[in-house]
Amino acid sequence: MTKNTVTLVQGGNTPIAKDSTHDIVIEWRSSPADLDVSCFLVQADGNVPSDDYMIFYNQPTDPTRMITLHDKAPTTKTFSLSLPSLQPSNIQKCVFALTLDGPGTLKEVQDLKITVKSATDEILFNIHQLSEETSLVLAEIYRYKDWFKFRGIGQGFNGGLKPLAEAHGVVVEDETNTSEQIPSAQLESPAAPPSNVNMTKIDLLKKKVAVSLEKHKLTKEKARVAVVIDASGSMSMLYSKGTVQRAFEKVLAIAACMDDDGALDVWFFGDKFMRAPSVRESDYEDYVKRIYPKPRLFGGVGAGNNEPRVMADVIQKFTVEEPTKDLPTYIIFFSDGGIYEEKKISSLLVESSKENIFWQFVGIGNAKYGVLERLDNLTGRVVDNADFFALDDLDKIGDDELYNRLFNEFPQWLREARRLGITN
Repeated sequence: MTKNTVTLVQGGNTPIAKDSTHDIVIEWRSSPADLDVSCFLVQADGNVPSDDYMIFYNQPTDPTRMITLHDKAPTTKTFSLSLPSLQPSNIQKCVFALTLDGPGTLKEVQDLKITVKSATDEILFNIHQLSEETSLVLAEIYRYKDWFKFRGIGQGFNGGLKPLAEAHGVVVEDETNTSEQIPSAQLESPAAPPSNVNMTKIDLLKKKVAVSLEKHKLTKEKARVAVVIDASGSMSMLYSKGTVQRAFEKVLAIAACMDDDGALDVWFFGDKFMRAPSVRESDYEDYVKRIYPKPRLFGGVGAGNNEPRVMADVIQKFTVEEPTKDLPTYIIFFSDGGIYEEKKISSLLVESSKENIFWQFVGIGNAKYGVLERLDNLTGRVVDNADFFALDDLDKIGDDELYNRLFNEFPQWLREARRLGITN
């Protein structure tokens, strides 16, 4: 029988075949030290029901044998999962992770992948962008409607197995002799209670955001955060590939860290625009599909973008409908180019330079970006209120680099805007 094969990119998800058993196979070619794999069976609150529901080398199955770890080879570990057994339980997610047990970092691991195999289907997730950390949340199997889906995550996690386990509600005894690299803050307070953090994709991205905020001295700053996303016909492929959803999630993590109420304001635009419902991290899943299901809603492939319309609405919301000098406004604006309304865009940027709005434009195609590429030469502004950079492929840039580039000029604008009394 020929199997149906699905290959996922980071952040992608797909339904799991309705077969009775599945093998989750984790493989790699080489690593600087041993890799320990684990699975956390978590409830709706993101925590395991008890320590018995952390599956790893020293506890290869749970009390009801829903999932079992088989240590088949030094570079291959397999979990066998019975979804019919999992279905009636109160387990909401199976979170798969690995930890480097020894010197080095995950960046040195070669050809890491996780595959979900059943009698009829195969789902493959190759993990290319490994981080400098020593732990990694690989993927998760989670409830969706009346069955389950698989999501590729591939996000680094600070610390070793102990903090990773505690993040899922597992109580880990401290040992006097251990090879785990535990952060000094945890060594100073070993009796701290287990975290109730649900390690979703947004939680993991927030850790990357926090590092970049600290690097740019923005950890104490709050702002109104919004995203504007190109929704023209030329973006169709990026919508169908899930790239737009992943871009949205990366910005949502910024809002979850920086926004005054944790909500991200969202616009879609093409020839026309749509002011979409604001969203918090608890409602991130499939947001783009739910809110904007048809990438050609605002015109076909030949229809041009009309940036001035949506920019004017953004300015209207933050300066007329909800004016405040107490909070700066940070707008991330995704476009695949083809910009032709240069005079109107320039005029709006000049007009809004006296307001507490900063525009961070991000090109996500290979088209011409017009005036956005010449922002440094745009005259008449009270303060330089915009930045631009282009990415050939959003999925090929690491989260650390992306966040550092997103925050590159915002601190400078914030200082100058405060000096001039534009924002408090």
